[in-house]
Amino acid sequence: MLQATSASTADDTPPVSALSPFRFPVFRSIWFASVLSNLGGLIQTVGASWMMTSIAKSADMVALVQTSVALPIVLFSLFAGAMADSLDRRQVLLGAQIFNLLVSITLTVFAWLGMISPWLLLLFTFLIGCGAAFNGPAWQASVGDMVPRSHLAGAVAINSMGFNIARSVGPAIGGAIVAGAGAAAAFAVNAASYIPLIWVLTRWRPVRPPQLLPRETLGIAIAAGLRYVSMSPGIRRVLVRGAVFGIGASSVMALLPLIARDLLGGGPMTYGLLLGAFGAGAVGGALSSARLRQRLSSEGLARVSCIAFAIAAAVSGISPYIALTVPMMVIAGAAWVLTLSTFNVTVQLSTPRWVVARALSLYQVTTFAGMAGGSWLWGVISASDGVLLAMVAAAIVMLICAAMGLRIPLSETDDLNLDPLRLWQAPETAVPVESRTGPVVITVEYNIREEDVLEFLNTMAERRRIRKRDGAMNWMLLRDLADPHVWVERFTTPTWLEYIRHNNRMTQDDANIPQRLRELHQGPGLPVVRRMIERQTGALPAGHVSTPHDLAEPLTDPSRSS
Repeated sequence: MLQATSASTADDTPPVSALSPFRFPVFRSIWFASVLSNLGGLIQTVGASWMMTSIAKSADMVALVQTSVALPIVLFSLFAGAMADSLDRRQVLLGAQIFNLLVSITLTVFAWLGMISPWLLLLFTFLIGCGAAFNGPAWQASVGDMVPRSHLAGAVAINSMGFNIARSVGPAIGGAIVAGAGAAAAFAVNAASYIPLIWVLTRWRPVRPPQLLPRETLGIAIAAGLRYVSMSPGIRRVLVRGAVFGIGASSVMALLPLIARDLLGGGPMTYGLLLGAFGAGAVGGALSSARLRQRLSSEGLARVSCIAFAIAAAVSGISPYIALTVPMMVIAGAAWVLTLSTFNVTVQLSTPRWVVARALSLYQVTTFAGMAGGSWLWGVISASDGVLLAMVAAAIVMLICAAMGLRIPLSETDDLNLDPLRLWQAPETAVPVESRTGPVVITVEYNIREEDVLEFLNTMAERRRIRKRDGAMNWMLLRDLADPHVWVERFTTPTWLEYIRHNNRMTQDDANIPQRLRELHQGPGLPVVRRMIERQTGALPAGHVSTPHDLAEPLTDPSRSS
């Protein structure tokens, strides 16, 4: 049985290096099983892409193979992220792997019987993409449960390395299998590759924190995830950059079969060689990531990688020589893994654990939306104007992604502490309340000197962002017309349970804002907090029994604790 390693033991772990996450048995076991699964997936991709060149002569149909894999991630990742945050992530991972196993077996049977049409092939690849969509957020969020925070960046890079180790040898193996035994054999190998990972996941027993509050419904969880990301500027920057990167970077994967066939005049083995070179470059990028992160900021690393990818894409679109295209694929692979791992780590280290899968799912949605749309776009351009123009246009998009760092750079996350503050406790109430009691109205009264008003307003702007990010509604700041020193912060939550959730979501890094507000407050004692519920007006029906929803007075006496 595989026991999880607590991420809270960061201070007891050895120094960080490129391969240090392998010191943790859970991560190591699942990683090796994932490499086998990824190897099968790459063999399947080679089979599907090359089969499409045989059964559909249109370039846009070939490019749609990549779109059909990426589109489910766009459609379902947010739902999958809410499931991963709300349910047992191991169960979500198992369900996704078993689903893909069954789809792959069915695809193998159809291909073996010669019943595959272009649109049926796209349907099967879409279904496999659905499994990947539900697997992705749960898997990425689980990495933080397997290794401490200080090793998270290395673990993410090693995950990318694992995929690209498979990419470096899988396509070559896939090309040989397709050339020697046909696409159906490639699909069968992919189906078998899911079995080791399913077996390892059944043995993993992660340590789950105790559930102190009722589990959110999926609808509420999705809304909370959207709200958190929309009110987090650092994460929003990653989403925008990820979408642009996805558009440009998708050109290589989408058009690589055409580069192999039309520009280099090769066949399945040439395609496999180019994919292998891309994967080898990605492995090199992952192994060098720890050293590069010591020398470059996150933004610097992302910017350099985007420029390198742009050069590789442009040269690959121009070159008719395999000896030149292969090293360009190596550069593109390294740039691919360095950029995406930098984006991924920035999201993970900018997000507390309670919402990390949803934030990662939104990152996946935007990035894969760019990839899905980009794959279609470059297929259309190459069909009408040729592969050369498509690759040069993609290189320009990558340069734009690099230039965006001048205006919306990635946030540095090394000093963030997103552990829960855990100082707030639900107050005793004079009026009985239940978890569904609400809406709850909260007011906080401050006494602010005139000379501190500007600083107070600036601090309140950040207070507003944190409040709304963590679930507050209808936030407003009021000033007393009779006494200009009196300021009142007011917001609502739908229920008493949501009010408790709101306060439990405050992180260690958030604590300096209420502390500064308490310092600015000049009244006697601490700012006065009142918690109230809205009241139904008008006469109550005959025989009506009063409940907390009917009451108007404060739930507690004015409190001195915020």
